[in-house]
Amino acid sequence: MITPEDGDRRRVLGRSVSAATVVLMGEIRAVLIDIDGVLTVSWRPLPGAVEALTRLRDQGQALALLTNTTSRTRASLAATLREAGFPVDVDDIVTAPAITAAYLAEHHPGARCLLLNSGDVRDDLPGVRLVDDRPDVVVLGGAGPEFGYEALNDAFGHLLRGARLVAMHRSLYWRTGDGLRLDTGAFLEGLEKASGTKAEIVGKPAAAFFGTALAGLGADPGHALMVGDDIETDVLAAQRCGITGVLVKTGKYLPETHRNASGSPDHVVDSFADLPGLLDRLR
Repeated sequence: MITPEDGDRRRVLGRSVSAATVVLMGEIRAVLIDIDGVLTVSWRPLPGAVEALTRLRDQGQALALLTNTTSRTRASLAATLREAGFPVDVDDIVTAPAITAAYLAEHHPGARCLLLNSGDVRDDLPGVRLVDDRPDVVVLGGAGPEFGYEALNDAFGHLLRGARLVAMHRSLYWRTGDGLRLDTGAFLEGLEKASGTKAEIVGKPAAAFFGTALAGLGADPGHALMVGDDIETDVLAAQRCGITGVLVKTGKYLPETHRNASGSPDHVVDSFADLPGLLDRLR
């Protein structure tokens, strides 16, 4: 129930926020952070991002980095981010491939899996039985040069023969130093429609992805905040799980995507550099 005092708090902030966000101001115990487009672009730190993450660390803020990046392992990501100055280690990172391995073990134990992915992430797929032919499951990771006609047509044929379709995510594009680039979702939708198969999505925006990260931090959705540059996959998906959402205007952010989104973010900031200030205001 929103009280008059809550209404005053809304006016102080100068914006309209969800009831959950109003009630829980000052009680954010876990911060979930997308990497690509939020902290970095083409693995180069965005202005103020290193300083902002360092400030959160110094304040003792519990946090996890959530990424649909499928081109690198968790260990590689951690090393790259540390070299760029971010105070993180491998245990801070939750990736779509790592979540995919757990999903396959639970839902398709022992299955023969054909992996179509740009980048070698086999170290993050322990226990997954990877094959080149006659798969029980076609697994799509991140798009790249490997997503050529022959590879996609082979996947299509396997799906027609009854293979299941698992995708690490369905993002349409991502931001690089050279601009926007097509991602898995642009190809996944065609495979689904052509084969009559519905993909099982494992990474963001799947609720289990956010739940896994929160479980690792010992936090519940009502006391968590998610920061992302993808309004649908990062922010609104988190809000549907009861997590406060923060959209940053960096990375893949586009004003028209924001205007045409299926919902409204709880908060919008110019960049991750503004997050510590936002948290201070919420407290």
